Amino acid sequence: MNQFAELARLIENLVRLGTIAEVQVTPPRVRVQTGTLTTAWLPWLALRAGTAKEWDPPTVGEQVVLLSPSGVLSQGVAVTGLFSDENPANGDRAGLHRRTYPDGAVIEYDFLAHVLRAELPEGGVSHLVSTGGINIVGPINHQGDYTQQGDQHVTGTVTVSDDVIAAGISLNSHPHGGVQAGNSLSGGPR
Repeated sequence: MNQFAELARLIENLVRLGTIAEVQVTPPRVRVQTGTLTTAWLPWLALRAGTAKEWDPPTVGEQVVLLSPSGVLSQGVAVTGLFSDENPANGDRAGLHRRTYPDGAVIEYDFLAHVLRAELPEGGVSHLVSTGGINIVGPINHQGDYTQQGDQHVTGTVTVSDDVIAAGISLNSHPHGGVQAGNSLSGGPR
């Protein structure tokens, strides 16, 4: 083969655009379609892969940059994160960090508006385990039923719009014994 042709091929292979053709999770590897070529199994670039790790496999059809040291495709690494016509951006403004999942879940932080939002699809469940405790500072607005296991201690006033029921006894409509009907008020609680 002509040395110039071989050198041109190696230079062309240093940096190529491609799309993910196949994904393998164990060990984590991808095959990249670039032009008419499909690579061997190659690693993809993760955000972290040391003592802190980030697991987020690429998906078939995702556009990548293929970096191949010395122009040898079999030693390449797929760098993910390129938007394309097939996989367009999921945001349209500065100041927004948004993660969108295939099932429709969205986690985002808008640092210009100072709003953190997490939204799961219908039937989605959130689990937060923090054995050392959870501290929330600020007002809380809650919609839906609330079930608690364990004691509750409140410092301040508790306001209830309907009724409080403790051990089956209604705060609004429980009877008091030992009083006579009339205009007088009963004594304080004992």
